[in-house]
Amino acid sequence: MDTTLRPAATSIPVNTTVNAGAARNAPAVVRPQAPHTAAPETDLRAPVRLASAATRRSPAHFDTRLQGDVASAQQAREYLDRVAAQLESVKAALSAKIAGMKSGARDLEARARQLGATIAARSAQAGGSVDAQLAFSAGAPAQQRFRITGLDAATLQAAAPVSLSFSVGGAGGPQLAAAFEPDMTPEQIAGRLDRTLAPVKVRAGLDRQGRIEFTTAEANWPAVRDGIAISGRGRVATEAVAPDANLQDLGSGNAEALRQSLREVVQALERVRRSQDAASAALSAATLRAAQSELTAEDLAISAQDFASTAASHDYESLLAITSALVGVSRERVLALLGLR
Repeated sequence: MDTTLRPAATSIPVNTTVNAGAARNAPAVVRPQAPHTAAPETDLRAPVRLASAATRRSPAHFDTRLQGDVASAQQAREYLDRVAAQLESVKAALSAKIAGMKSGARDLEARARQLGATIAARSAQAGGSVDAQLAFSAGAPAQQRFRITGLDAATLQAAAPVSLSFSVGGAGGPQLAAAFEPDMTPEQIAGRLDRTLAPVKVRAGLDRQGRIEFTTAEANWPAVRDGIAISGRGRVATEAVAPDANLQDLGSGNAEALRQSLREVVQALERVRRSQDAASAALSAATLRAAQSELTAEDLAISAQDFASTAASHDYESLLAITSALVGVSRERVLALLGLR
């Protein structure tokens, strides 16, 4: 006989969240029964079934973050493989054209055009984790690098002591203040800016030339570009940092321009190879975590009952929990889990 504690018919339905106020007004909330002869594990499992979202079981295979990591790494690797193949093709055509071969001249334009289209489609095809430099970032969104016109270390050192207030998103955004002293180094200035702007998801640092450079997630870039403001200056102009290699305009110009294009293609290939390795490693790690998170038959039974209890409710929190759990769950996955029964 199943001795697991279950909520009474008049109690609040069990779902992913329990409203504190509702709990106080519900006299029928289930409480532990008096000691009886049931096995000890019965009492231990009862709180699990009645727990709120903060303490319920969250099997790793329902972890949308893990599923997202797998999907992102898979898309990134496929995209980078395609870019690498096209770069190799453009490299061969450039070498042939520089050597004066007619076939190189014929093929270069079409291959360069194909590569340019693939580069332009990066944001839509690379899983959101490959930036404009074709660098892969595991578990993090691709970043947009940019500069703020007129804001550099030398200007702040000359104006110090000075305090600036930053905001993103118009007058309604938070005002973030940063003070700069005369004896601060460029590294310290960049660090102060980084800590100040972190709450609005903008980071700061120095580039290879020692200039102040900012980064934000590509998805956040339009809001930052159109809405960043500094006290006393209002909205300021920003400039996106261009990729090191220009892969959108290859194959034109004289012999020297073609040799420069070839150098850029070779450098881009080196970066893509490193990114391929990083994406493959990330995919292997995420796939391993997913494989290790397989449910046992007992886990599956508990999860199924929790899921059914949540599905019986009709509030927004329950709907959110159900839809989040089902993201990325394929038919094959469901059949595999059912096979454990």
